[in-house]
Amino acid sequence: MSPSIDPGQRRDRCITVYGRRAVLEALRDPKLEVAGVTIAEMGGAVTSEVKKSATERGVDVRETSAHRVSLISGNGRQDQGVVADVIAPEMRALGDRLDELSRDPSRKQRLLVVDGVTTPGNLGLIIRSATAAGIDGIVVPRRGTAAIGPQVVKASAGTAFSSPILRTSDAPGALSELTDAGFAIVGLDAGAPTSLWEIDLPDRIAFLIGGEHEGASEQAAAFAHSWTSVPMPGGVESLNVACATTLVAFEIARRG
Repeated sequence: MSPSIDPGQRRDRCITVYGRRAVLEALRDPKLEVAGVTIAEMGGAVTSEVKKSATERGVDVRETSAHRVSLISGNGRQDQGVVADVIAPEMRALGDRLDELSRDPSRKQRLLVVDGVTTPGNLGLIIRSATAAGIDGIVVPRRGTAAIGPQVVKASAGTAFSSPILRTSDAPGALSELTDAGFAIVGLDAGAPTSLWEIDLPDRIAFLIGGEHEGASEQAAAFAHSWTSVPMPGGVESLNVACATTLVAFEIARRG
């Protein structure tokens, strides 16, 4: 049967996938738990196949209007009338993590805070690299950043389903909470004079990762205690945001 997830927690515990192929792959993968499937009432071969697969696995199926399905998917042109909520076991609200940390003051915590990364491919690569490097959490806001959907999942090579993603409404709010929780906030900027290889890494630190074109928003940047850059002796002006973030994540891993 479908796992029981409080409707109010779904946005912080589940990744929504849409389209026939993505939904069927999730339903047929024994490693993934699917909390529920929503299909358009219009019927047809696509929705019938998905409904059959969901029923065989004991996953709840809800039928609604095609318009409602499009609102859930956020991509009515490509959802084919089917969406599924896949449980991401390591994904939770940032507030829940901070509550845990408040009860364990000695617990080391190294986080990334994404602000304004709007290209799904970049966000997926950031999630994949950060998870591979053992980063404790990737703060992904619901506003101003690409939605965690099929394109992000694909770019992450499926890693997004098991990554320590921390959800929040927006980056400035998240940084405010992290500051109150005693985190050092370090912004990543190609023009910063301090090298990534030389900065201090306190036990609780959050790196602010800005968007592809404009960098971090003014509101988010205001929370940074310091800024750092990736040294580039070859004279290149800057790196792709996903590449730069990968270097940050593995520098954290290297130092332990």
